[in-house]
Amino acid sequence: MQSREEVLAFGLTFPDTYQDTPFHDQNWQLIRIKGSKKAFLWTYEMNGYININIKVDPEWRDFWRDAYESVIPGYHQNKEHWNTVILDGSIPDSDIKRMIAESYELIAKTPSAKIYEAVKMIPKGKVATYADVAEMAGDRKMARAVGNALHKNPDPDNIPCFRVVNSKGELAGEFAFGGAGAQAKLLEAEGVEVTDGKVNLKKYRMELE
Repeated sequence: MQSREEVLAFGLTFPDTYQDTPFHDQNWQLIRIKGSKKAFLWTYEMNGYININIKVDPEWRDFWRDAYESVIPGYHQNKEHWNTVILDGSIPDSDIKRMIAESYELIAKTPSAKIYEAVKMIPKGKVATYADVAEMAGDRKMARAVGNALHKNPDPDNIPCFRVVNSKGELAGEFAFGGAGAQAKLLEAEGVEVTDGKVNLKKYRMELE
């Protein structure tokens, strides 16, 4: 992902977003969120490369800067909360997309952010249902939103969505978690028994406070 077109197209895949050129300068093209009109993705060309500015959680700010030389403090923005990513081909597309997704979540303040925090609370060796996660996120009626959020998980290594099952203890379909059987393998590695694609909720369901 090195072209402006690719970046802008990906930015527009998020809900309620639109493209804007606020400075009457085609070099600065942004993706904003409808309603608040706040930008979560800035694009511009500098020194022969397309750069993007994205908001970042302070806990991850230095992680990204240390991981890639092409991630630097935000150009012309608050360097505590924004990073600049130089699209010079040195960063995998998956990480670029993950950083953009995180920026969207931070700016949009969507239910997904609360859902991801709730999923992190599921202990190793335990599972939770979609409704459980929704309740931990503050609204039990968000069970469907939980499923949508987990399928767009921006950080699978730290958001253990494989620990989430449906109300019958059934695992997700083949398309999730890396293919057929992947969720079962991840759960079994933590000591959770999976039988015929199901988990015994009475035995492995986490206790909600």
